[in-house]
Amino acid sequence: MGLAIPWSITLFLVDAYSVFVQCLPIQRRLIMIIVFGDMVMSYLSLAAACSAASVTDLLHEAGRSHCPTKLCGRYQLSAAMAFLSWFLSLASCLFNFWILPSL
Repeated sequence: MGLAIPWSITLFLVDAYSVFVQCLPIQRRLIMIIVFGDMVMSYLSLAAACSAASVTDLLHEAGRSHCPTKLCGRYQLSAAMAFLSWFLSLASCLFNFWILPSL
């Protein structure tokens, strides 16, 4: 998930530049790079979400000695947020993949 922040900031800067300058041509190669990057980020987000859910389940099954109630709740919340992040990343990937043939 450490790659998601630089990737998102880079996409933000490219989008902001294209909005303010209004002269960045939409190129098929650039969109393909974005689609590929979103696809990779989506797979990595899914892997992070699954691993967070697995650790949460493992700690929950281990009993109270390894996971106090408040801590387990935080782990479950982080796993849920990881799945939300994956879902939004997947939506971005699919939307960009949908735009690709129109170029």
